Amino acid sequence: MESFRKEHYGNLPDGTEISQFRLKNDNGMKIKVIEYGGIITELMAPDKNGIFEDVVLGHDSLEDYLESNYYLGALIGRYGNRISNAKFSLDDTEYQLHTNDGSNSLHGGDTGFHTRVWKGEEVSVVNGTALKLSYLSSDDDEGFPGNLTIEVIYTLTNNNALVIDYTATTDKKTIVNLTQHSYFNLSGMKRDVLDHELFVNADRYVEISEGAIPTGKLVAVKDTPFDFKLAKVIGAEIDTNDPQLKLTGGYDHTLVLNKAGHELDVAAKLSDPTSGRVMEVLTTEPGIQFYSGNALENKPQGKSGFPNNRRMGLCLECQHFPDSPNQPSFPSVVLNIDEKYRSTTVYRFSME
Repeated sequence: MESFRKEHYGNLPDGTEISQFRLKNDNGMKIKVIEYGGIITELMAPDKNGIFEDVVLGHDSLEDYLESNYYLGALIGRYGNRISNAKFSLDDTEYQLHTNDGSNSLHGGDTGFHTRVWKGEEVSVVNGTALKLSYLSSDDDEGFPGNLTIEVIYTLTNNNALVIDYTATTDKKTIVNLTQHSYFNLSGMKRDVLDHELFVNADRYVEISEGAIPTGKLVAVKDTPFDFKLAKVIGAEIDTNDPQLKLTGGYDHTLVLNKAGHELDVAAKLSDPTSGRVMEVLTTEPGIQFYSGNALENKPQGKSGFPNNRRMGLCLECQHFPDSPNQPSFPSVVLNIDEKYRSTTVYRFSME
């Protein structure tokens, strides 16, 4: 059985060829990734009856991904999430970024890593099959300092886990916060995600104000709609009059994971009771951005005729907190010349 395959996917308007890579494990689970944006275009996972279905939102063509505004399946950088007023300071030098979310910078700017062409190649691993994506982000790219060399390795293990390893180095002090923006729907897009059940190992969440910018406060989830310490249905409290939820039209908040260090720990567990699919999320990161697809529209059309409508998919983006460069009390996102950025996130699939 062929576990790794490279094929032509499309061409950018300037003629650049984009390849797609298919990874398949010993159990028949499969993932497809394209060089444009490092986008996961397909993730096939079995249900309780052994039936494989695609569990990530996407599009059918490169042209549709070029028009899409929702970061479907893409790698995000240099900075995942928002930076207030699109600026920050390092060693008394202020850096002005490009604005693309009101007065703020979101997900690295309009031409963040989700729009870049990554170089893909197969790498050898013991337990599964793996793809390495590489990219060099030049000094002053979208306003960020330093030449940043990035490698992201997607590994599909024979234990039905998608492991994402990020590394980066810089030649100038900078900030880095990389993440992955897949929208999951464990029903295989048969229904929206409001009946999915979610557990998140978090006692606090990052309070936000207008523009989804943090206030600096980490607030207890107890007695709020953000309490997922006991798994509950996502739709149970999503449309309440909670002022935080009204700010974003649903969940679009960073939950502060219960962890002290940089170890790989279980952060969340998502399940679809009807299909029996379960996805555990493990990460080395301090936070997880839970986004319930509040702004999704079916523009362009979703793949295979499945509409990418509001709340048809949800994101569990493992990352540092939004606006960390301007929040001294938040964990640091600074990367120095003599350091190596490392981050790992695992999406582990099973059935129940």
